[in-house]
Amino acid sequence: MSNGVPHYRALTWDHPRGYNALAAAAGALDPARDGLALSWDRHSLEDFEKHPIADLCRRYDLIVLDHPHVGDAVASRGLVPLEALFGADEIAAWARDVIGPCLSSYRYAGRHWALPLDAATQVMAYRPDLVDGPPPTTWEEVAALSGRRPVALSLAGPHAALSFQSICVALGEPPAEADPECFVGRATGTAALDLMARLAAARPAALADLNPIGILGRMAAADDVALCPLIYGYVNYTRAEAGGRPLRYADAPRRVPGGRPGSTLGGTGIGITTRAQVTPALLDHLRWLMSAGAQAGFIPDHDGQPSLRSAWGDARVNDRWGGFYRDTAATLEAAFVRPRHPGAIPFQTAASALIRAALADGRPHGGVIDDLQSLYAASRQPGMER
Repeated sequence: MSNGVPHYRALTWDHPRGYNALAAAAGALDPARDGLALSWDRHSLEDFEKHPIADLCRRYDLIVLDHPHVGDAVASRGLVPLEALFGADEIAAWARDVIGPCLSSYRYAGRHWALPLDAATQVMAYRPDLVDGPPPTTWEEVAALSGRRPVALSLAGPHAALSFQSICVALGEPPAEADPECFVGRATGTAALDLMARLAAARPAALADLNPIGILGRMAAADDVALCPLIYGYVNYTRAEAGGRPLRYADAPRRVPGGRPGSTLGGTGIGITTRAQVTPALLDHLRWLMSAGAQAGFIPDHDGQPSLRSAWGDARVNDRWGGFYRDTAATLEAAFVRPRHPGAIPFQTAASALIRAALADGRPHGGVIDDLQSLYAASRQPGMER
C-alpha cells in the first residue's frame, strides 16, 4: 500500500490472449482517481496448466486460473467465493449473460470461485487454402479427410486426455457425468481411442511436443498440417500478422450431423485470493472487466477472448476476427466441464501420459480404459463432488 492506495499483485499466463487486455486495463488505472494500483505477472502456459494453485494463492492477490484447479483451491482455502464479494443479483446476471458453462464451471461446493473473464473451448482449426471445400462436421468426415490432407491431433501436455474426453462427449458419454465414480465406459472409451489411434498414426512428428499455441503457429507458418479437429481456439491466429497465413475455426466434430459437438471447456477466470485486502475499488475494476462494453470493446481490442454471449455475437468483433466467435459459439454453448475435485490436475496429467504412451505403443485399448479408471478412482474419494 502506498499513500493509502492498495497495490495488488496478480498473475496470468504468458500469451497476448491472457495478458494484453489485463495489463492494458491495469496500466490505465490512476491510483489517485481509481483508488488502486494493479500489476500483472506472467507464467508459461505449462505452469498455468499444472502449477500448484495453493502456492499461487499464497503469493498473489488475484490469479487467473482454469476451472479444474477449483477443487484444489477450495481444499486449500486459497480463494474467496464470489458470493462473499458480490451481490446475488450480480452473480445471477453473469450466469445469464456468459456463454455456455463459463461461470458454472467455477461453481464448486455450492459457491462460485472465479469470474469467467476469458472463454475458450476445443474447436476445429484449419487452413482454408489446404482443406478442399467446407471443413468436416463429423468425426467420420475428419477421418476421411485425413486420408487426403494432413490432419493432426493435439496430444502434448494435458491435451491427450482433453481430446479423449471430447471425443467421448461426441460419442454420447461425457466422462464422469452420469456416474461421478466412473470415468468412462469401456465401449465408449475404446471407440474414442480407436479413432485417436487412426489419426495419431498420420500426425507429423514435429507436432509431438507442441502445445496448442505451438500447433496453431505451425499451421499458420508451414503447410504440413491442414486441420486440427480439436484444439483450444486462439482468436489471434485468424489474422495473418499472427505469424503466417490466417487460420479459420469451426465447431468441434460431432458423431452425427446435428449431434452435440464434442469439446472440453477451457478458458480462464479471475480468482480473488484470501491474502487480498479487497476494496470496493478492486471490485469495481473487476465489474468493469465483465461489463458488456469492455467485453465487446476493450478486451477483444487488446487480443483477449471475451466471455459474454453478447460479445460472441457482436458483428464488429466477428468482422475484425474472421468470424471466429460466430463460427464456434455453438461448441462453447455445449462444452463439457471437466472433473474439478481435489487431485483432478494430477489425474489429468497422468491420464494424458498414459494415453500418449498407449497410442505410441499400440496397446490394446480395453486395458487402457481399465488403467484410466484406476487412475481416476485413485485421484478422488468416493462420493466426492465431480
